[in-house]
Amino acid sequence: MPSVFIKTYGCQMNERDSEQVARDLQDRGHTLVSHERDADVILLNTCSVREMAEKKAIGKMGMLRKLRREKPKLVLGYMGCMAQRLGENLQKDSPHVDLVVGTQKFHRVADYVEEALRKREEALHLEDTADLGSAIQPHIPIVDVYPEEGSQNTIRDHLPEKKKEATSFISIMQGCNMHCTFCIVPTTRGPERGRPIEGIVTEARTLVGRGIREVTLLGQIVNLYGRHEFPKVDGKSPFVQLLEALHEVEGLDRIRFTSPHPMGFRKDLVECFGRLPKLMEHVHLPLQSGSDRILKAMHRPYTADAYRKLVADLRTSRPGIAVSTDIIVGFPGETEEDYQATRDLAAEMEFDGAFIFRYSKRGDTPAAEMDGQLPEEVKEDRNQDLLSVVNASASLHLEACVGTRQEVLCEGPSRNDPARLSGRTRTNKIVIFEGGSRFHGQIFDVAITSASASTLYGDPAIHESDPFPA
Repeated sequence: MPSVFIKTYGCQMNERDSEQVARDLQDRGHTLVSHERDADVILLNTCSVREMAEKKAIGKMGMLRKLRREKPKLVLGYMGCMAQRLGENLQKDSPHVDLVVGTQKFHRVADYVEEALRKREEALHLEDTADLGSAIQPHIPIVDVYPEEGSQNTIRDHLPEKKKEATSFISIMQGCNMHCTFCIVPTTRGPERGRPIEGIVTEARTLVGRGIREVTLLGQIVNLYGRHEFPKVDGKSPFVQLLEALHEVEGLDRIRFTSPHPMGFRKDLVECFGRLPKLMEHVHLPLQSGSDRILKAMHRPYTADAYRKLVADLRTSRPGIAVSTDIIVGFPGETEEDYQATRDLAAEMEFDGAFIFRYSKRGDTPAAEMDGQLPEEVKEDRNQDLLSVVNASASLHLEACVGTRQEVLCEGPSRNDPARLSGRTRTNKIVIFEGGSRFHGQIFDVAITSASASTLYGDPAIHESDPFPA
């Protein structure tokens, strides 16, 4: 059977979608390869959140034309958000592409790959057998970016049977209804659609049966899950009902979720952090700006004070909870005073980490047409300055762990040093430590001995020589 190489750009949801496609292809006998030169099919799972992500994908596909000349049967395809946004227009930049598949059709990729392979074979056969005077048939790619009702229910059970992991994503919904003025996601992912709780819990049990100890729930705005489809029960939102149901899954030890929206943190969800021990003490809580004026222009329906209070409530509900965030600098019209408000709030919040983004103009979004677009050098200066603020607080949180014991789930060999192991604390901090394969997938304490700018280091605290006994 043909071999397939998948390259993924963008967020964790894109990684999860690529895993689903990989499993579907493997189930049909296709082989996944780690190098594009070994592949009969190359798929790029694309992102549209930033212009640079689209440029990288289009540039990559352009480079693959050379490989197509060496391997005429090679099938090339786009998937995901950029494919959804541009559809047939991608032919202008990539006329050699064989398939373009949107965000609601990942479950159909395996069918389209096999159809594209047949079409490539037939086209090459016609070229070999055609008379010199025969017309060559035009290259017509497979394009499917149309909405599909119920597509949210296809995002399940994605890990290959032989894949041994300790953690897994579970996509619980598709789409977004918030329409932030800088964001193209509602265009590329469509409106909110949630999966039934029963199906998500069944998937979690299946994953636990394969050795999964921790799941991360994914959604464009994950904590607004089911708000239009499923009723509240005893005053609890559908998302809280889901967390409670997953908490009862035997063998599932850790639950995380990303990315939420501040407006989705009602009292019932905040209280979950104080009463559900399997819910990890880490929240990724996008701020975007500390200026109320800019938040309003972004169509973010909260104020800096409301965000400040929410963080305080979370820290009261679960003392020691880690809070990370997303912030955009250089949004249209952002003055020095607006930026300073963001900088001051970031310093006050003492985040455990943050993704700082320079505003990127995206077509089909209101912000792209706003007055006051800022020069790139201003965005870059603010980006670097804010990074220094966040990195300082993140380093303090890491240094505070030195000399303590931290519960860690071992995820396997370290990415940068395969001779050592890597895991994450309950607060989502990476820990590197010594040990053999017997630790894989296990949860245990690690004695933290040192910290770098982004990582903790230690020793499994299970020996007689444990430097930090309980």
